[in-house]
Amino acid sequence: MNDFFIDFFNKIGENPNREGLLNTPNRVIKSWDKLYSGYNKDPKEILQNTFSEHKCDEMIVLKNIEFYSMCEHHILPFFGTISFGYIPDNKIIGISKLVEVVNIFAKRLQIQENLTTQIADTFMNELKPRGVMVVTEATHLCMIMQGIESKNAKLITSAVRGVFKDDARSRTEFMQHIK
Repeated sequence: MNDFFIDFFNKIGENPNREGLLNTPNRVIKSWDKLYSGYNKDPKEILQNTFSEHKCDEMIVLKNIEFYSMCEHHILPFFGTISFGYIPDNKIIGISKLVEVVNIFAKRLQIQENLTTQIADTFMNELKPRGVMVVTEATHLCMIMQGIESKNAKLITSAVRGVFKDDARSRTEFMQHIK
């Protein structure tokens, strides 16, 4: 067992040699491979696989993409859904690629505000659509488990780019789709 975990167990008043804890450090480190796997992937690579033969200039919406992430301030989970919409210019992307990009950013130490912005900016920069809108709704365990212990609070963040920023009708249409 390494010193980090020995110090941690001692700090919280636990016996690091207790049978139930002997393999805990290995399990935690193994879980980090998945929890933080977003650092090993480049979302720009995912967005290289586009389709340009299908002309589509109407809104495309994928709602309720489930995600989980880890708060960079407390190393506690936050989780919820992301709804994503874009209006293509020349390229569309497979819907599974949208989910992959969400997961790449979510599987990093994060704050929700940055997660939402990173997704929107990456799509705008890489796909060059006419507009992108992202709405994230999440429950934060740091709000539930410690601090003010607010059990039902949900944080909603949005990022609005391109035509969605300039055209209230497009924003309204997107919001109606995700209700």
